[in-house]
Amino acid sequence: MKSWFTVEQIDSETFAISEYGHWEEPHCYLLRGQKKAILIDSGLGVADIGAVADELTDLPVTVLTTHAHWDHIGGHRYFDRIAVHEKERDWLSVRFPLSDETVRASLTARPCAFPAGFDAKSYRVFHGEPQVLLHDGDTLDLGGRTVRVVHTPGHSPGHCCFYEPERKYLYAGDLIYQGRLYAFYPSTDPQQFYESVKKIGRYDVARVFPGHHRLDIPVSLTGEIADGFAEIARNGLLKQGSGLFRFKEFQIQI
Repeated sequence: MKSWFTVEQIDSETFAISEYGHWEEPHCYLLRGQKKAILIDSGLGVADIGAVADELTDLPVTVLTTHAHWDHIGGHRYFDRIAVHEKERDWLSVRFPLSDETVRASLTARPCAFPAGFDAKSYRVFHGEPQVLLHDGDTLDLGGRTVRVVHTPGHSPGHCCFYEPERKYLYAGDLIYQGRLYAFYPSTDPQQFYESVKKIGRYDVARVFPGHHRLDIPVSLTGEIADGFAEIARNGLLKQGSGLFRFKEFQIQI
C-alpha cells in the first residue's frame, strides 16, 4: 500500500514530509543535527508521522510548531517534546479556538482517500502541554546546526517562521506559500501579517519552504506577497472583511 506521506530529501540532513493526498497539502520538515533533530510541524494527524521520523533519524526529536492550527499539530501526539510560541500555549494545553466539529468539517471539506484505519468521525484536535515555549530570537542548537525562531504574527498570534543562518533556509509556515493566504479569521490580523512578511523579507534567504501546496517555490514570492499587501494597504482595504484579493501566484483573503 502506498504511504500516506511523501518524503522528499532537500539535502543530506533535511527532509520534507508531505500529505499530498489531502486538499490542504501540508508540509512538515525534519532537520537532523549532530546531536538532536527537529520536526517543524506534524501535519494533519491522520497517519503516524512519528514512524516516518523514526525512519529518518534515531536522534531525539523536538517538534517546533509554526502555529497551533489543527492542520499543523495533528501529529504532535506522536512526540514527547513539543515547542510552541508562548502566545499559543493555551491553544494546545487549554482550548483550541475551534470546536472538533468545525475542524472535522474542514478536514473532510473535499473528497479524500484517507489512510486505512483512519476514522474522520472520531478526529480530535491535539490537546497537550508543550514542553518548550518559543520567543522571537530564540536559537536552537542541534549540534553543528542552528535554527532561529522568528515571531511572525498575523495568520495567528503566535505564528513563527524558522531560519537557518548557515543554509539560509526559511521555513515559512502559513506566512508564505502559493495559494490562498488567510487573514480573515477572528484570531488573525492583516496588518500584522503584512509587517511579518516585510520582516522576513529582510533576511538573507536562499530557499523558502512553505507550509502548504507547491514545495519548490521561488524566494521572490516573499517580495511579491509584500507588494500585494502594500497594494491592498494603499487602497485602504487592509482590514478584516475587505474580501479576497487575487494576484498571479497567490490570493490574500482578509
